[in-house]
Amino acid sequence: MGAAKEEFLREFGRDYGYPGGPKTIDEIRATEFKRLGGMAYLDHAGATLYSELQMESIFKDLTANIYGNPHSQSDSSFATSDIVRSARQQVLDYLKASPKDYKCIFSSGATAALKLVGEAFPWSHQSSFVYTMENHNSVLGIREYALEQGAQAYAVNIEEAEHDTFTGNVASVRATKHQILTRNEAKFLDKDHTGSAYNLFAFPSECNFSGSKFSLELVKIVKEDLIRYSDGSPSFKGCWKVLIDAAKGCATDPPDLSKCNADFVVISFYKLFGYPTGLGALIVHTDAAKLLKRTYFSGGTVAASIADINYVKRREGIEELFEDGTIPFLSIASLCHGFKVLNSLTIPAISRHTSSLATYLRDILVALRHPNGTSVCTIYGSRSSKTLCNEMGPVVSFNLRQPDGSWVGHREVEKLASLSGIQLRTGCFCNPGACAKYLGLSHSDLATNIAAGHVCWDDCDIINGKPTGAVRVSLGYMSTYEDIKKFIDFVSTSFVSTRTHASDGSQFCGRSIHFADIGFENRYSASRFHLKSITVYPIKSCAGFSMDRWPLSSGGLLHDREWLLQSLTGETLTQKKVPEMSLLRTYIDLSQGILYIESPRCKGRLQITLNSSPCNDKREQISWHGQIYQVQGYNKEVDTWFSTAIGRPCTLLRHMSSSHCVSSCERDGIGTCRESRSRLNFPNEAQFLLISEESVSDLNNRLNSNVDLASLNSKCGDLKLRGF
Repeated sequence: MGAAKEEFLREFGRDYGYPGGPKTIDEIRATEFKRLGGMAYLDHAGATLYSELQMESIFKDLTANIYGNPHSQSDSSFATSDIVRSARQQVLDYLKASPKDYKCIFSSGATAALKLVGEAFPWSHQSSFVYTMENHNSVLGIREYALEQGAQAYAVNIEEAEHDTFTGNVASVRATKHQILTRNEAKFLDKDHTGSAYNLFAFPSECNFSGSKFSLELVKIVKEDLIRYSDGSPSFKGCWKVLIDAAKGCATDPPDLSKCNADFVVISFYKLFGYPTGLGALIVHTDAAKLLKRTYFSGGTVAASIADINYVKRREGIEELFEDGTIPFLSIASLCHGFKVLNSLTIPAISRHTSSLATYLRDILVALRHPNGTSVCTIYGSRSSKTLCNEMGPVVSFNLRQPDGSWVGHREVEKLASLSGIQLRTGCFCNPGACAKYLGLSHSDLATNIAAGHVCWDDCDIINGKPTGAVRVSLGYMSTYEDIKKFIDFVSTSFVSTRTHASDGSQFCGRSIHFADIGFENRYSASRFHLKSITVYPIKSCAGFSMDRWPLSSGGLLHDREWLLQSLTGETLTQKKVPEMSLLRTYIDLSQGILYIESPRCKGRLQITLNSSPCNDKREQISWHGQIYQVQGYNKEVDTWFSTAIGRPCTLLRHMSSSHCVSSCERDGIGTCRESRSRLNFPNEAQFLLISEESVSDLNNRLNSNVDLASLNSKCGDLKLRGF
């Protein structure tokens, strides 16, 4: 045991590793997660991992028993019904919910459960849908139902909780109200004569962006109308119902419904124990369930119907009324094996275990410094005791900085982490409100980013000097100190600069690019770097050719990735799926205006004239990485040549719009990323991809070390294609 782990155990040993449990964390990893090997899996907020023993139990159960459709009267159907009833009770027990007060409705996931609430809630023009900024997109989507029915919607920031002097309980909460959204207000103005309205307030039990936990006291505060807005605006009359999105928080700290009377709670089972996917639940209070109204009926939700007249009798049971069709009974039968895992360790122990690792990681990251004293890491999330978010879950969200304070792109971190055997997630995690809040992105910033072509899951990680997302490390019940240590070592080695001494004075350096602790302009001045060679890839994913110099166009290197191969089904072909493409050698003779292609599978080399129009008149549109391209194909002889070369039918397409696009930068002087992108050919990320000789040497050292060469090659294939 190393000194670092000994120090960790001295501080966290009482909480880490399930002391006194049926298995230690090391035994759990050795017997139930052998497939991980040396990988550090740190994306449990995205999807936690299923235990191998859990899956063995599920397989034995399904192969030993017969489960029939529960909408029948056979013995196998009765067996299924018993399993489903037991599963419902296990879910209620997990949340400490009384079966008299709450019902468990199975859905295809947490998102489907949220959608059910949105479409069945009794909205009116007097209603309000209020939600905290830290909510998942699936919660924000509920506002579409509210707005369409004439209700209003707005987001709030919980600022400060005021406590009672004698009891210490929360007396009221101060909040900031964001812009009120309305739609179709006049249309529904005269349609509600009930004299009362139902409002819905939604918040997550744990923010999936920052890990901040919301106190369950917020349920009582909302229901008793104790929120005070900082602008002095009044609260809205009516009956408040509260929805808790527990999809993230439920894995380590499920809401205790014996202590709060939330009306709706949604959970997702693969977030709890990895399997099954595509199954979630809505836990609904029986009083709130009576308010929900369904339009659609289906098999399973209807007791009787007549086909040729307008007659339908719906079932009266809450679960039966909202579970459309045949429920996924085999997936439901698998739940007991997942709950067995969690119950054997106990939720309090899981919470302490994951919290110890998250706290340790935060402390280490906060302490990291570059040699000039600047912080390496900016962590997002609040521990303020003045708010209702005064605890942190097992999520650490952050961004990294260079010594001069400039940001490191989160996608760069993710890609390098993957090469180092570390799986994590970056971006906004489908939580736009929390992302904007913690990153300090204004509406103007967000509009600029969208105009620049930025969308979820893309590679635009820094725009106008600001990060568009973050790096997230999230932990599960099977996470270990070694996982955290591997990640800390990765950050320290790859992103913390070290001080060296050179003839021009003291310098800071990273692993790949050496730079002095001077301004940005000087760091990247032409005198410090030179371009050794240029590689052009005319046909995407085929071999390129190298030159000492090459002309530029508005879209990057002239003719670079201007062509691509497409399957007959419309799929863009790359080396990852068609390795034979690497054997196609290309060369462009600019003086003759000809693209040459050679293949060991074809006798003669193919010639394509650059300045002539492709050989058919049919133009079409294709989509690549969210962008629409105008392309034109070639004649049958050209397509046959390429089909022979790669061993499968394909067509050659050329990007035709780049030469016809005019950017507004010609009028205004400066164009946006979106305008640039519209003139690019077919890059995955950017028109220019640079790699240093030191990075090449580092990769060669990795290839020569005792590693899984096939795995490393598969991860580095795209990099080698464009960089070497």
